Amino acid sequence: MNKFRVNVNDKTNPLCNPNSRSHSLLFNQVQGSKMLGVIRNKSIRHTLSNFRQFSSSAKQMTVRDALNSALDEEMSADPKVFLMGEEVGEYQGAYKISKGLLEKYGPERVRDTPITEAGFTGIGVGAAYYGLKPVVEFMTFNFSMQAIDHIINSAAKSNYMSAGQISVPIVFRGPNGAAAGVGAQHSHCYAAWYGSCPGLKVLAPYSSEDARGLLKAAIRDPDPVVFLENELLYGESFPVSAEVLDSSFCLPIGKAKIEREGKDVTITAFSKMVGFALKAAEILEKEGISAEVINLRSIRPLDRSTINTSVRKTNRLVTVEEGFPQHGVGAEICTSVIEESFGYLDAPVERIAGADVPMPYAANLERLAVPQVEDIVRAAKRACHRSVPLAAAA
Repeated sequence: MNKFRVNVNDKTNPLCNPNSRSHSLLFNQVQGSKMLGVIRNKSIRHTLSNFRQFSSSAKQMTVRDALNSALDEEMSADPKVFLMGEEVGEYQGAYKISKGLLEKYGPERVRDTPITEAGFTGIGVGAAYYGLKPVVEFMTFNFSMQAIDHIINSAAKSNYMSAGQISVPIVFRGPNGAAAGVGAQHSHCYAAWYGSCPGLKVLAPYSSEDARGLLKAAIRDPDPVVFLENELLYGESFPVSAEVLDSSFCLPIGKAKIEREGKDVTITAFSKMVGFALKAAEILEKEGISAEVINLRSIRPLDRSTINTSVRKTNRLVTVEEGFPQHGVGAEICTSVIEESFGYLDAPVERIAGADVPMPYAANLERLAVPQVEDIVRAAKRACHRSVPLAAAA
């Protein structure tokens, strides 16, 4: 069973185990004294780089708390920012992202809405027209289908159609993609859907640093932003530096992050799949394959420069996403690499995506329908011509 499912013991309450396991750092077994003695060793240089970025004394923060703190600080800094959605106030959010905000800011700025996505999304867009900065929460992005006319036609296109006279500073946020045991109508990934629409910015955080920095950037941005979270990451803890905890911290929209450097194959991923890619890279390293893992962070705009620069170094590409394979984010990345870096490729590009079927409800079929770590490992080996043991190939 997918390890992430341990967060969901009660199918009616995904918050039943908010203090789930923490990600461990790759470098936490390396002692400082050994580092200094072998600093010229490439693997140790990589470890030192990680160590400088996330020291062993860095504070741990869950993605849930990162989102909550970002909302709190932006609402405190700008009275035009307000939150609206189903159960965001009295219940403090279906996933407790808005915990404590109603008490602090009152019902005028933390507004519970009826169960009518089309209604409250339209109200939010209208408020943004007026100059306010709404943060609209969907209990799941599957429900944004009820409001997609407002998101696309009212929010995304207004700035262009008004020749820049109308800004729409609004954030649409909530959990996106597969959870666990919630069936096809609650498991859809909308990254490619919204990523295809001019006028929108689409962000997909992985870690607490991503969640905090990107949500702040989204709220401050003058354009509509679709902010795709992941339900199964809410309880995950990640190290955060003092810089990340500073109220002025903000990440640039449109810039990917190289989570792990490598030289043999580039693996791109976003949201929960970044963690899977990093685990796959650990396995590949034991077999002599050095994988570079890129956390996209931003789906639109897409950081094509970072991706192509990496591929020109590794000469191989594996894309990973939970969404459907046809017209997916991975397809766009592959096309970009073919157009800009084809001459650098030493192997066909590999795409790892969800199965081209509605999400099954049965747990065993659900696992087969979403990418797993072993799928990424096999794809990377194919790209590196290591899909079979060397002895067998001989």
